[in-house]
Amino acid sequence: MSLFVRFCRKALAPVVGALAVALVPAHPACANTLTLEEQAVVAPLQAFFDGIAKRDKAAMSAQVLPNTHATIIRGGKILQLSMKELLERSPPGTSTLEERFWDPLVRIDDDIALIWTPYDFLMDGKVHHCGTDVVNLVRLDGRWVIAGLADNSRTNCSRK
Repeated sequence: MSLFVRFCRKALAPVVGALAVALVPAHPACANTLTLEEQAVVAPLQAFFDGIAKRDKAAMSAQVLPNTHATIIRGGKILQLSMKELLERSPPGTSTLEERFWDPLVRIDDDIALIWTPYDFLMDGKVHHCGTDVVNLVRLDGRWVIAGLADNSRTNCSRK
């Protein structure tokens, strides 16, 4: 949970009591929060990142369409990868991995959606690189799934 959401819950608690905990993610007084529909769009991305942290390729694959591709920029080079190729790029070993994002811009039109968000990628708790994730999603059988990913990457990150 972000510090902003915690702050909003604390600030709203005197006003709405125990309901603050339930209401804050969608409460308009907290400008950086998401609507329930936006939260549903962001959920597959968070689940994908949770899969990265657990090194669980099946959990990550469950969040994407079967033939999804990713376009990533590393060292100034554009790489287009199948999801299988992207999952194979996971660093070997036992280092802890975490990808975090914040302040996502979410756009929804019927059964398509877009997330544009800054991110950082941590290895053993230290920022390894950061950039922007752009994620296309579609609603399939009532749930949002990732239809495509793009990101850039740099090492001069302000969030450490």
